[in-house]
Amino acid sequence: MFNNIAQRPKGLKETNLIIVLLFLILLVVGTVIFATGMGPVTVHPTTVLQILISKVPFFSSTIGNDWNQLDESIVLGLRLPRVLLGLIVGASLSVTGVVLQALVRNHLADPFILGVSSGASATATLGMLFGTFSFLGTYSLSISAFIGAVIVIVLVYALSKVDGKINMTQLLLSGVAIGLIMESITKLITLSAPNALGLHNATFWMAGSLAGAKWGYLTLPLLAMFLCMTILLINYRALNALLAGDETAGTLGFNVNILQTILVLIASLLAGVTIAVSGSIGFVGLMIPHITRLLIGSDHRKVLPVSALLGGILVVWTDVAARLIIAPEELPIGVLTAIFGGPFFIWLLKRNSRK
Repeated sequence: MFNNIAQRPKGLKETNLIIVLLFLILLVVGTVIFATGMGPVTVHPTTVLQILISKVPFFSSTIGNDWNQLDESIVLGLRLPRVLLGLIVGASLSVTGVVLQALVRNHLADPFILGVSSGASATATLGMLFGTFSFLGTYSLSISAFIGAVIVIVLVYALSKVDGKINMTQLLLSGVAIGLIMESITKLITLSAPNALGLHNATFWMAGSLAGAKWGYLTLPLLAMFLCMTILLINYRALNALLAGDETAGTLGFNVNILQTILVLIASLLAGVTIAVSGSIGFVGLMIPHITRLLIGSDHRKVLPVSALLGGILVVWTDVAARLIIAPEELPIGVLTAIFGGPFFIWLLKRNSRK
């Protein structure tokens, strides 16, 4: 069970939270400015800032247009939507990890524990290799991946119900079982790939990438993140109570069955929408919640916003590394997060085994 929060005066705790959030928001702003300028073609941070300010109403007239059209196209057309998508994806994965770890009271729960990523990968691969969902147009990849995620969500949720209630053991086992089935289907699809290029693109997407980021990809993940985050912050006391066990939460007046259903739906929605636009980026939802709790304790009123900001920052800078390490080629983000996340996971296992 997570460590209890040290008892401190409420005013001091509020002040500390505000300071931490302000620092992280400034870090996010700096991340947007510097990360947007970094890549095979570098754009100076000052130029990036000028271009961004020039698009803000009432401020555009105060900025001189001393940059070239290529810089503006790189910043606004290519890099900025990618950086913003990285912030949303990282925040969503981190918040999903927080929710699932509270729901199942397991340190090792992550956004992919319910098999959502496997379902998304199966339908996305089918679309990329055989054009099954090409009728969906420009966003066929993200929509097809979301369809696969929804199918898995419905199956896992239906299988986890016992006497009208969600059974946590059934939920986890159903997620693992459905996930393995979907992984097998994905392997069958890739083995039947009609061409090598399509197979390469599918494999790259499944490893996680923001390379296809577009402005249109931001709307749905942002709305889902805003809606889910609002619901979770309103119910942060219920999340805190769940850490003490279902019986304790019920004794404190919370309807555990309804709460569990809401959390499963929120976690599935966030994971499904995120995977649909970025592929499977592992370990973020596992690492960030634990790092956050080490820094500020286990109160979900703090953990949720801090995890979201830290997760976004981590994914953006991992994406920058993925763009630069073998530039002009790119590495999948999931490869780098696994390289760094793997040792953390092992440390976590060893830490738990000593308790």
